[in-house]
Amino acid sequence: MALVQLEARDDVKANIARAATLAREAAAAADLVVLPEYVQYRGTAAGFRASARPVPGSTTAPFSDIAREHGCWILAGSHAEASGDPARPFNTAVLFNRTGEVVARYRKLHLFDVAVDDGPSDHESARVTAGDRAVVVDVDGSGLGLSICYDLRFPELYRALCMAGAGILAVPAVFTERTGRDHWEVLLRARAIENGAYVIAAAGCGAGGPGAIAAWGHSMVVDPWGRVVAQAGMDEAIVRAELDLSQVAAARRQIPALANRRPDALPPLREVDVIGR
Repeated sequence: MALVQLEARDDVKANIARAATLAREAAAAADLVVLPEYVQYRGTAAGFRASARPVPGSTTAPFSDIAREHGCWILAGSHAEASGDPARPFNTAVLFNRTGEVVARYRKLHLFDVAVDDGPSDHESARVTAGDRAVVVDVDGSGLGLSICYDLRFPELYRALCMAGAGILAVPAVFTERTGRDHWEVLLRARAIENGAYVIAAAGCGAGGPGAIAAWGHSMVVDPWGRVVAQAGMDEAIVRAELDLSQVAAARRQIPALANRRPDALPPLREVDVIGR
């Protein structure tokens, strides 16, 4: 697989062209390519709203073409997807199969409404409509659980994804530079360890366009034992790794946290959309 790390700015056409160039390079030697959150635009709230398109649509079409040309799966990061509210599009991750068909869309559940001391202040819910469904997709016989960025701080989502069959957890993100320094790797490794799953996190990097919050980068692949097996720095990059899916079963056999759960003592989790399994 390959993670694409890139800096999107405030020019939608240029962002999609750059992302497609990197995705095509990554796809030349990968079965699965993953891009970051907000591939199409990083800038002002008004610009983000204006960048919204239907999904599938013009911002996702190049990735469909690349998936079909190279016969690979592409999780095309996340895009502003037009919703019923022009002021609040969805933040949507889009998965293409080897023939370029959209097989899944995941709309970000948890929106980044935060105010960090000496750090970023944001109110994502003022410009994004939250989704309402978790999604697991069959990718060549393996369950791929979908999430986006701030979702990473909500472990119950990842537990639900893994209970629904995920052994790989995808996290397209634009983690902020301020929080990423202290939290990004810790959270990714925690989600891998507690679920015995691979975590594959493609990140945005750089300052972005005017009005954006600087991003941490450091795209990362974490194995089911919690070890970082590949990662980028803070610049644009392609990160490659091979996933040995037998490690998922091995980790869950040695530490059967999923099997040892006590659902009888907990509130029920909402049903997950399971596609192709």
